[in-house]
Amino acid sequence: MASAAVPILERTVAEVGGVEGLRHLAQACRPVVIRGVCSDWPAMQMSVQSNDAVLAYLARFDSGSTAEYFAGPPNLCGRYHYGDGPGGFNFARETIAVRQAIARIAVNAQDAGETGYLGSLPTDHHFPGFAEANPCALLPPNVRPRIWLGNASTVACHYDTYDNLACAVAGRRRFTLYPPDAIGDLYVGPIDHTLSGQPISLAAGTAGDDPQYPRFAAARARAVVVDMAPGDALYLPKLWWHQVEALDPVNILVNYWWDGFSAGPDAPHTAMLLAMIAIAERPAAERDAWRAYFDHYVFRPDGHPLAHMPEGQHGVLGPLGQGNYGRIRALVMRLLRGQ
Repeated sequence: MASAAVPILERTVAEVGGVEGLRHLAQACRPVVIRGVCSDWPAMQMSVQSNDAVLAYLARFDSGSTAEYFAGPPNLCGRYHYGDGPGGFNFARETIAVRQAIARIAVNAQDAGETGYLGSLPTDHHFPGFAEANPCALLPPNVRPRIWLGNASTVACHYDTYDNLACAVAGRRRFTLYPPDAIGDLYVGPIDHTLSGQPISLAAGTAGDDPQYPRFAAARARAVVVDMAPGDALYLPKLWWHQVEALDPVNILVNYWWDGFSAGPDAPHTAMLLAMIAIAERPAAERDAWRAYFDHYVFRPDGHPLAHMPEGQHGVLGPLGQGNYGRIRALVMRLLRGQ
């Protein structure tokens, strides 16, 4: 039986307190709504004035670059998904000047025809100076922001492999969240033919009880909806599924991705992909055997695998920060090269 929905914590930016405060919250791997993170940003103040004011403010930082622009016809109502269009999607992709995209988004907001969307633009490249003018006190300076800009839209339910702080700058946002262990009930699409990088849930966002996705009812019972006003932020741990609705004619979200608990450059997602080719199609009984070893050495439900021995005899199973990260990595590289 599926567990109940996880309550979402809510804090003010003052209660979080700063970089260490957010790191402490992140250890629980639970979403947290943080009110007022960007309330004093000039960009957010411009959004309070008008859509034109905030778009003009953003355009001041434009570097003259180009970006991929998602264009949806009126009947799409901003729901970007799979479909019968080019490449098997229901929207078109264009590479255009960012300034031109901003102008089109402004026009779309007036006539409610086409919807447009620019996603995940690194500010340092596309809008240099924006991050310095609109700083986030909850993250170290080396964690750099990205901008998501568009009309009313629904971004399909997906997950990220990094921790995410998503700040609503203009327009209201609605996140519908599902915990990582709901993955089996979400009917996830391909991992290599995606809308914009990450696999998506085919069931989330469907109307009613679709007979194609009978298990989705269990996931829906665990869904949590988070509504955000301009100025608010959502801390979203890695691997949490989220559908994102931009509810107003013009919406700007600034987000930060980082891995707060990384011991080095290697990512868990990469390890999972390697495990897929090494283990996924072996006989069921052998997979069960490997599961026991993964639990013992990696997930460690019973504690450290060498807890019965003195720490000085733990070898490469000692703390990663004491040189064992590099030792294990070198061993893995040798094995991958067949040496």
